[in-house]
Amino acid sequence: MLKTSLIFVGIAFVAVVLADLEVSTQHPWLEMGRMLEGIFTPELPVIWEFKASLLNTAVFALCGTFLGVILGIGLAFFFQYLPVRLFCAFIRAIHEIFWAFIFLPVVGLNSICGVLAIAIPYAGIFAKVYAEIIQESDQQPLEGIPKDTHRLSRFFYGVLPVIYADTKHYTAYRFECALRSSAILGFIGLPTLGYHLETFFKEGMYSEAAALLIVFYLLIASLKYWLKPRLIPVYVVLAFALLSREISLSWENVARFFTYEILPWPMRRQGVRDGTYRVSFVLIPVLEWVKGIWLDEAWEGIWKTVVLTQIVLVGTGLFSLFVFPFACRHFAGKVANRIWHYLLIIVRTTPEYILAYIFLTLWGPSMLPAVWAILLHNGAILAFLSSNNADLVQLRIDAPLKRIDRYFYEILPRIYGQFLAFLFYRWEVMMRESAILGILGIYTLGFYIHSAISDDQIDKVMLLILFTAMLNMGIDSISQVVRRRLKISTKLSIAS
Repeated sequence: MLKTSLIFVGIAFVAVVLADLEVSTQHPWLEMGRMLEGIFTPELPVIWEFKASLLNTAVFALCGTFLGVILGIGLAFFFQYLPVRLFCAFIRAIHEIFWAFIFLPVVGLNSICGVLAIAIPYAGIFAKVYAEIIQESDQQPLEGIPKDTHRLSRFFYGVLPVIYADTKHYTAYRFECALRSSAILGFIGLPTLGYHLETFFKEGMYSEAAALLIVFYLLIASLKYWLKPRLIPVYVVLAFALLSREISLSWENVARFFTYEILPWPMRRQGVRDGTYRVSFVLIPVLEWVKGIWLDEAWEGIWKTVVLTQIVLVGTGLFSLFVFPFACRHFAGKVANRIWHYLLIIVRTTPEYILAYIFLTLWGPSMLPAVWAILLHNGAILAFLSSNNADLVQLRIDAPLKRIDRYFYEILPRIYGQFLAFLFYRWEVMMRESAILGILGIYTLGFYIHSAISDDQIDKVMLLILFTAMLNMGIDSISQVVRRRLKISTKLSIAS
């Protein structure tokens, strides 16, 4: 494990040398002072003014998660088949914002766009996780059920009671993620909290932004009080009832989008010019078109995305290893432990997109804001999980009294394997985040996708998103190989 860790550290060091990490703003400390002033003087009365956006944030998350669960359960039953696994890997490899970009030309900037942008990637995630939970569950109850029993009956009586607790906890955790996704969808124009946060940050209204972030944190913190399994059906019905009905959906436009507009420009060029809109099946011009996009945009975007990802992968690991002792009972007192515990929850609750937006305001456009945004968000998640795992370690009576000795000789060796499993499990997520933050002006794949959308080049958008998905699927495969070779557990415990 040490050798593998050092290899990744070496790769990250090279990536740092190659990365653009400069600060381009002239007075970052002045802006930081204004932000801190806003944090300590939140304009709380604005919360009531934007209650509709808060409600939309929860409604989009509920509807998207519900649809994702339903689709994920259906896919999990057939997850043993390679085409299903590849399909799930593909749809979860595309970030929610990219899915929103895909649906924008089809359904417009409305609630359907937001719900589908969450539901589709979550279906792939739920399918994978549910299938893994079923695979790793206790199979003994199935032995008492007759072999000729229908598959659904075997599931409801022999599998569901065993996996219920794990699936419930994971689904609740994923709903928290959906709330974050729903919030950041506002940054591209959907009516959630992110829409107003973007306005406040752009105009320097940091007190108002702080108020909205506080109410978002309270929404996340209150989940354990109102997100009860028996009330979920009621919430889902209410959420779908509250979805906006201001939707202008034309099935003709939907058909045109999927059968014509996403086709490569060389296939449509002649039809557009002569007004017939016919499709030409021309292989060589299409290959030249793909080659041009690859050389001019995709290759640089992929390279910058990989460089950024490798920096934040190692940075996240180092940050987590440094921070988790402060939230662990073996190193900190009860008061300090609890304070750090809450700090980690706040940082992990803050969407990386919002963190990047804040750092971009401070330091200007470079990889530096993205590095710190992804590092802090994922680092807080890993530090939180690692501290919880470390708390489970029972020290011997002759354990070292010095904290540094206890850290290196007692705690770290026992949790390091699980820590690496957490870290490599998040590798794919970091890649998706690195790509999407290009929307903010960093030259990762998201930058070129956003530029193509601005130019109304839907065919180029689809090709670049395809490259993004393939890159993510490749990273996921490498991550699985690394975990398998290191023989570290891939079963992640979800901290409540």
